Amino acid sequence: MHAPAASPIDPELLLSAYRAGIFPMADARDDPEVFWVEPRMRAILPLDGFRMSASLARTLRRERFQVTCNAAFDGVIDACAAAREGRSETWISGRIAASYRELHRLGWAHSIECWKQGELVGGLYGVGFDRVFCGESMFSSQRDASKVALAWLVAALRRAGAALLDCQFMTDHLASLGAVEIDQQDYLARLRAAQVGVGAGLGAMLGVAEGEESGGAAGLDLPAGFAALLADTPSAAFAAPGVASSPGKRIAQSLTQTS
Repeated sequence: MHAPAASPIDPELLLSAYRAGIFPMADARDDPEVFWVEPRMRAILPLDGFRMSASLARTLRRERFQVTCNAAFDGVIDACAAAREGRSETWISGRIAASYRELHRLGWAHSIECWKQGELVGGLYGVGFDRVFCGESMFSSQRDASKVALAWLVAALRRAGAALLDCQFMTDHLASLGAVEIDQQDYLARLRAAQVGVGAGLGAMLGVAEGEESGGAAGLDLPAGFAALLADTPSAAFAAPGVASSPGKRIAQSLTQTS
């Protein structure tokens, strides 16, 4: 007889943890328990420091992938948790995945997807509040797909006036894209600063569209306006009336200028 599945983490508790610089992990896919992590050293990606390689810039300009936002959150989190070469286990347990799906339903967790001929080939997901986005995980089954998703995210966060893109732990992959490591005290100071003077929720940065039905949860002020930032067709956010260049070209140009 199987033990009943553990219930998702309370959304208010989970969001409060992020606001305090803490996030959950699990030891294995089937582990019903979670442990709370507050790293002594934290990886962040400075929004003015994204490192754009020549090959990634070409991929963006040529728009090899169709990019969407919040169109396949379940697919992205499942792909991030899937077994892959050299890794049979994952910290994204069933309970953790269910917890982020609930945050997504409430408008606090978001995904960016890359598609090729109708197939989901890359993406990322994370939690957004105030002027902060906490990236959780990314995946790629085609070269540069996750990098394209991250480039779109960085461009969107810069456009919205975000202050902090948290990457949690440093990896060689993130370092190659411009991520840096800072100590816990520095991270908490930046986190606090990014939550000051913002107003309710995320203002117009990340979340459900203002006035959109969210499902609601007691104690959670819902954010307003991710639709205005990336929407389900994020290219619209980067299209300029009367300008012939594609959104991919505009993003490549804006990120290259500060890389």
